Amino acid sequence: MKKVLLASTVLAMTATVAAAEVSVSGNARMGVIYNGNTVGPNTSKAQFTSRVRIVFTAAGETDGGLSFGASVRNDQSGQGNTANGDSTVFISGAFGKLTFGDNDSAANVLVGHVDAKSLTGLGDNNELGYLGQTDTSVLYTYSAGALSFAASVGQLGTPATATANEDAMSVAVKYTTDTFYVSLGYESAKVGVLAVSDDQLSVGLGASFSGVDLKLVAMDRKTNPDTHYAISATYNMDALGLTAFYADKGPSNAYGIGASYDLGGGATVIGGIQKVKGLKAVADVGVSMSF
Repeated sequence: MKKVLLASTVLAMTATVAAAEVSVSGNARMGVIYNGNTVGPNTSKAQFTSRVRIVFTAAGETDGGLSFGASVRNDQSGQGNTANGDSTVFISGAFGKLTFGDNDSAANVLVGHVDAKSLTGLGDNNELGYLGQTDTSVLYTYSAGALSFAASVGQLGTPATATANEDAMSVAVKYTTDTFYVSLGYESAKVGVLAVSDDQLSVGLGASFSGVDLKLVAMDRKTNPDTHYAISATYNMDALGLTAFYADKGPSNAYGIGASYDLGGGATVIGGIQKVKGLKAVADVGVSMSF
């Protein structure tokens, strides 16, 4: 009798696991960073860097055809040894996709950033900056043919720091073809401990031809005196990839170049050099892995 009960329990557990559709993926990197701006007698300008990131993804489907799922990410980094608890939960169907959790704003999702290549990001100087939202947010996305739509709302709350956003909302739309895309986004948020209202309009353009990808992103924020913009060009030939960008961000204009070579099997040799106006150049090189 005990053997029958044990066998029944094992079969039940196996069926549950099979229906859960839980998958594990991740990426890692190892290499060297050079920062010409580093100061101090006991700090080297060249430093080793490493990171591993694991993502757990679960998915399922209701009897009525609705898809649902969740994801959670864990980071362990050699630069600061911080853990990242990013997570999302979603449900989707013919109506679109609704995601709760650590989301980008709708404008960030559909307008995005221009390209850059490096092992670590080197400060993400190719990015112009979205208003975004803090804490748990809600993101809605819907696509019909070449047209995509997104809307997001940030969780209400009191900002804990001078850079935190509350009452954040965003809408965006994107039209995509085989050779080009155009996107438009709008964001509004109350920023900082004084809850100062701010809004931003962003536009993105992209085109692909003869192995070259061109991107342009421009942003007009109410609290910035000038319009900011960034452009990039990426060339791919077999395993080799080359990227160059320029970002006009007022006093902190930046530019950079990067290259990558695909080793196959998820491993890539990658590195880049970036320079911000008024600062010395930063660079990195190493191996990026995905699994």
